[in-house]
Amino acid sequence: MDEKLIRELLDKVRSGETSVDDACSQLKDLPYKDLGFANVDNHRAIRTGFPEVIYCQGKTPEQICAIMTELVSKGGSIMGTRAERSDYEAVADLLPEAVYFETAKIIAVLDDSGRSAKQNMGTVAVVTAGTADIPVAEEAAVTAEILGNKVKRIYDVGVAGIHRLFNKLDEIRSADVIIVVAGMEGALASVVGGLTEAPVIAVPTSIGYGANLGGISALLSMLNSCANGVGVVNIDNGFGAAYLASVINRKR
Repeated sequence: MDEKLIRELLDKVRSGETSVDDACSQLKDLPYKDLGFANVDNHRAIRTGFPEVIYCQGKTPEQICAIMTELVSKGGSIMGTRAERSDYEAVADLLPEAVYFETAKIIAVLDDSGRSAKQNMGTVAVVTAGTADIPVAEEAAVTAEILGNKVKRIYDVGVAGIHRLFNKLDEIRSADVIIVVAGMEGALASVVGGLTEAPVIAVPTSIGYGANLGGISALLSMLNSCANGVGVVNIDNGFGAAYLASVINRKR
């Protein structure tokens, strides 16, 4: 529930359309709604500028449906990450306007603008080392778009064929924030950080052979980057990278 809805409730009380008791009942949802298995945060957008996002992995389809229905009732665009198609199908039965981004594994119910924040906050370039990194990159790209950014996707330009990256440098350099998604040894983030002036958010992925250790090798390489201006989020955390990029762009 946001300030606009509170003002609307006050207007309805003044006009006699809603009683004081009914208004108080609705205001009880502030700051969260207790669903028994989840406390849905209705104040998240007021505090942070972006609404609560549902992490679907580990939740049942019924729980996801209940949380998403509650959030949708408050307005704005709503997202669920790490969602399987079966989760989406359950949500779509209740919310036919829901859409599913298969590669990103994101369920979204979009407001009239198609985004949850003001549009065109800035540009985010999402860059991957390889094709196998695209699912994590798409989680970042779709999240960034829903949060109000313009997104450029630049995929499969890793250091094993670095000439591919050089051919895309002008496009990458034009972005306000760059998200670099890489597995294996995670070298691409350092290279991009050394060639661009925008902040670089590095996302290590779990892609790689045994010594990659499920993304730990890429994570450590990115943390040890000799290029300045590179920050690192957790392994496979495309959502977190896009959220951070959106916060940066919102402050520009």
